Amino acid sequence: MTAMPKIGENAPVLLEAREHGVLRLTMNRPQARNALSVALMDALIEALGRAAKDAEARVVVITGAGPAFCAGHDLREIRADRRRETYERLFAQCSELMLAIVRLPKPVIAEVHGVATAAGCQLVATCDLAVAAEDARFATPGVNIGLFCSTPMVALSRAVGRKAAMEMLLTGELISAARAREIGLVNRVVPSDGLRAAVDALAGEIAGKSALTVAIGKQVGGLRLIDNGVSPGERVITEGLQKVHDGMEVNPHVVPAEPAAGSAGEAPSSAATSGGQS
Repeated sequence: MTAMPKIGENAPVLLEAREHGVLRLTMNRPQARNALSVALMDALIEALGRAAKDAEARVVVITGAGPAFCAGHDLREIRADRRRETYERLFAQCSELMLAIVRLPKPVIAEVHGVATAAGCQLVATCDLAVAAEDARFATPGVNIGLFCSTPMVALSRAVGRKAAMEMLLTGELISAARAREIGLVNRVVPSDGLRAAVDALAGEIAGKSALTVAIGKQVGGLRLIDNGVSPGERVITEGLQKVHDGMEVNPHVVPAEPAAGSAGEAPSSAATSGGQS
């Protein structure tokens, strides 16, 4: 008897749909809480590259399938190859993805539900706009497993300011959608059952504007974001991972926890989540 396939097995890691000038990119790893695997980051980078050349795509929406938006990097991949050069490639690829969003001459909106943690939170912070369901939660929990979220720190501190960013980074605690709105991580918070409609309305309104004018505004707004700030974050997190895997003590008060079976995308069960996260 043939075993039933798992949900999402052999499915594309990214779904694309364009309607009324809005390109919707849906991260499609629901069982992994849409953890940013190499394949998923590749797919997002390629889709954004195509969007840049597609005159019919005037606004891009990034969302996630299943119960979460994105729970950070895929810890299974990180654990599978613990060489420094592998870490460097992984975080360079993540930086390439974030810069692709910044450089895209079209607005990118994050449609956030469930959790957005670590690199998933970085993704929200990097997008031009973000709309969250009222039950969404956000965190940069790397500190809880002995790894500081160095690369998310760059985008997060630009989006919300240094003090609010450092509180998230140093405590690793989940914050509510309301708090995320208060500090500027998201633009709007809406009822969960109205999230898609709210994002569609916002995207549709922007899609109706002059594409040239919007592109100029996006370019000017992005100029101050494109610098070397990401690179130091890549180096710090790479060195931190090496120390953990080499058995060196990163935090004398925290023993880096071995991730639970599955990906980095396991939903956090408390503010001290050990999922995903660099």
